[in-house]
Amino acid sequence: MIILQTTNLKKHYGKGESLVKAIDGVDMSVNEGEFVAVVGISGSGKSTLLHMMGGLDRPSSGKIYIESKDVFSMKEEELAIFRRRKIGFVFQTYNLVPVLNVWENIVLTIGLDGRRVEEESIKELMINLNIYEKRNVLPNTLSGGQQQRVAIARALASRPSIIFADEPTGNLDSKTGEEVMTILKSSVRKYHQTLVMITHDYRIAQMADRIIRIEDGKITDNGGGKNE
Repeated sequence: MIILQTTNLKKHYGKGESLVKAIDGVDMSVNEGEFVAVVGISGSGKSTLLHMMGGLDRPSSGKIYIESKDVFSMKEEELAIFRRRKIGFVFQTYNLVPVLNVWENIVLTIGLDGRRVEEESIKELMINLNIYEKRNVLPNTLSGGQQQRVAIARALASRPSIIFADEPTGNLDSKTGEEVMTILKSSVRKYHQTLVMITHDYRIAQMADRIIRIEDGKITDNGGGKNE
């Protein structure tokens, strides 16, 4: 079943000679439970694409559907609620709240949505990510790899349908990056979620079920797979 679909998606900046086509007519789909890597060099449009698919940035034209819901047909408040409940984000820079401890960072989105925190479920998630013993410390006391694990736990904690990961290993050394990706992949499998990741690192992309290549705002390969 298709969980994510884009139709003739475009994001243009400027006009005339200053026109920049960051995304230029992207059609793609992702199946429920799939792990898809979108790869491309810096400036290829992959971050712009991810931010639009996640409902963070509006397209110039085209459609984005998540679970058959037209994302940008929603009003801002409705879209914010939809993002909190259906979408999880893992960013390269972690985006943890420095004045909140690890536990508070992880349950933050659940609290903002007014839902009850299922403490045993969160504890199990943190144990799986090997960060439960750090639950009461502040993020600045953690290593980069540990901070990224907290960010992954936060993304998974509200049990969203789909996770968007923006260069999740970009600030990590290669060994830690591979460890974090192994954890992220196994976690989304365990909790039956879909993962869409952007990266410029083809080695990391090989862990995905399918690889999509983007260049100059266009899809050049919609899924050659791991062995291409």
